[in-house]
Amino acid sequence: MSDRRHVRAGNDDRERVAEQLRTAVSEGRIDFEELTERIDLAYAARTLGELDQVVADLPRFSSALPVVSGEEGAEDELQLHTISRKLRQEGRWRVPTRISARVGRGGRVRIDFTTADCPHREVFVDVEVTSWFGDIVIVVPRGWRVDDREVVRRSMGAVHNRPMVPLASDGVIVRLTGHVKTGDVWVRYRRAQPGDAHDIHSTT
Repeated sequence: MSDRRHVRAGNDDRERVAEQLRTAVSEGRIDFEELTERIDLAYAARTLGELDQVVADLPRFSSALPVVSGEEGAEDELQLHTISRKLRQEGRWRVPTRISARVGRGGRVRIDFTTADCPHREVFVDVEVTSWFGDIVIVVPRGWRVDDREVVRRSMGAVHNRPMVPLASDGVIVRLTGHVKTGDVWVRYRRAQPGDAHDIHSTT
């Protein structure tokens, strides 16, 4: 029987290890700096054996929920997590109180609130960008306000946010949390346009 350590690793294998590393951060087992270092090793791994070495000192199983890409994992939270795919949440959709957006190497998440149904005065969006080539785009109607003061910028990570008008009387505050190691978070303010797409669209 062949040794699995020498089997070539695939994208799903690398994404599984990356999620295990994120769970380790949330549990306090490793810090953000080590997360970035280990994720880089996971992306560069060629075999399953090399991937196993990246997480050899971490628990194999965790109580954390698995990543949900482009689907509502719970009634009050939406998770948009991807390594290299492009996820779009746009059109007419009901906004939950909390959204989690995570991207890795080559991944992009676009969250467009301009024609969404939002019953809340505040929405929390937790962001995580860990690669030069990953980014998150947040589009809100004019009159809304995106507050990015709680986002931790590490290394060369950046948040680009320049509100165009003051908060309207019926405007919503989107509060960003999380961290940007490298890569970018872009905030766009615009009026809703006719013919915007509906539902969730995921493209590779």
